[in-house]
Amino acid sequence: MNYHIEVCIDNLESLHLAIKGGATRIELCSSLALGGLTPSCGFMRKSAEISTIPVYAMIRPRQGDFLYDQDDIDAMLLDIEAVAEAGLQGIVFGVLTADGDIDMPLATQIVEKAQLYNLGVTFHRAIDQCANYEQAIEDAANLGCERILTSGLAPNVEQGVETLAHMVRLADGRISIMAGAGLTHENVADIVHQTGVKEVHLSGKTTRSSQMRLVANQAKMGTKQLDDFVVPVTNPDAIKKVLNAICKS
Repeated sequence: MNYHIEVCIDNLESLHLAIKGGATRIELCSSLALGGLTPSCGFMRKSAEISTIPVYAMIRPRQGDFLYDQDDIDAMLLDIEAVAEAGLQGIVFGVLTADGDIDMPLATQIVEKAQLYNLGVTFHRAIDQCANYEQAIEDAANLGCERILTSGLAPNVEQGVETLAHMVRLADGRISIMAGAGLTHENVADIVHQTGVKEVHLSGKTTRSSQMRLVANQAKMGTKQLDDFVVPVTNPDAIKKVLNAICKS
């Protein structure tokens, strides 16, 4: 197969399930509900031990925007060292200026650190908040990134199809454009055909009930909207369906 199916996960149970479903690469995160943050060292090390496919770790120190100061960057550089020490294959990051451009001086620090450890680099959906995606593609390619994860600047890939197709043409094989956000087995064939992308990204998330026998009535570990006794996990069938849809297209 000439396509890559990347699955983003935030727990070890989902790692097994994503591989079972046919994922060809993993994006390892904590807090997918926040868009994905840097995973813990233990999570990275155990994932490297378990995984039979490449694993790229998210390097994102906090939720919110992608405007970082040098303290943030220093922490991200330390996290990249942890990625290498864990035995993973790459990192995923994004760094912007206040005006919505890729912050080249800061991004260079990140990429050079990753390259020092022979880690692959994905520039993530920070590009969807850029002022000029055409320049951002040039900058990401010049940085040495392997790919850009993007929805085509839209809320989801279906709405971003025209921009995604333009991005693929601009990239011209120098850097891969990976489509993600709202991608399913029902739309993936059309997305691939209309845009020319060779890599797709999804979470394939579902939930399962907690196996706890004792269920607390009042105490909450987070916001009131979250049920502590429902566990988000990857649905391997969702990944298989995407894989099958691409193979049949």
